[in-house]
Amino acid sequence: MHRTPPHPTPPYRATLPTEDHPVLLVIAHGSRDPRHAETVHALVRAVRSLRPGLRVETGFLDFNAPTVSGVLARLAAEGVRDVMALPLLLTRAFHAKADIPAVLRAAPASLRVRQAAVLGPSPLLLGALEQRLHEAGLTPADKSSTGVVLASAGSSDPEAIAVIAEIAREWRLTGWCAVRPAFASASLPRTEDVVRELRDVPGVRRVAVAPYVLAPGFLPDRIARGAAEADVLADVLGPAPAVARLLVRRYEEAYARADSPVAPLARIPALA
Repeated sequence: MHRTPPHPTPPYRATLPTEDHPVLLVIAHGSRDPRHAETVHALVRAVRSLRPGLRVETGFLDFNAPTVSGVLARLAAEGVRDVMALPLLLTRAFHAKADIPAVLRAAPASLRVRQAAVLGPSPLLLGALEQRLHEAGLTPADKSSTGVVLASAGSSDPEAIAVIAEIAREWRLTGWCAVRPAFASASLPRTEDVVRELRDVPGVRRVAVAPYVLAPGFLPDRIARGAAEADVLADVLGPAPAVARLLVRRYEEAYARADSPVAPLARIPALA
């Protein structure tokens, strides 16, 4: 299990002029579970290590401080003019389509705020899932005899559910005996039901649960309880290196689409 310091990361002060590069504002959902914010801050620190000249701030939609609106107000008061908001979300569901745009529309008029795409789907996320399963004890030799539960938080948005199902199909093609989606809320099936189903799949000798979630909290804990009969339970994605690289990639993609006169940042080699 990855471990994170108990204290949140203070606001970052860029080492390069902020007018040259839009501030990256990472927007997380927030949770009453303190592990959630700790993990978000650890991920943001990993992003900063990849881009030491980029100012990266963190805001939460609910439960945690600082709030997104509070960060935007502070940035405006400091004279920042350009912000790239990046939703710390794996699918385009309600938060990405409604909540976050509403908060950004209420930003101070002096700010130019653009919204980057959500993180998923991406091969980098599949790489992070594989890393977590490896850390939980699986090896590449286990893939052909292992059934995997791709366990996500769940959503009432049909688009988001379809994306999770497609990710499971694509991941299966990388060599796993079987990969099937499960959901902790809003949709079926549940993790425990898919664990039992996979026991009956020909060729499956072990069952692993891979949480397709970014940080600990109420729903990830429900996934963990549903994995009680599985042989392997991986950790949440958290600050996996591939996830940090994906945040940088989404920033750069959004920046490349923007009509902006400022110079682009140097790219990380071999981003995929």
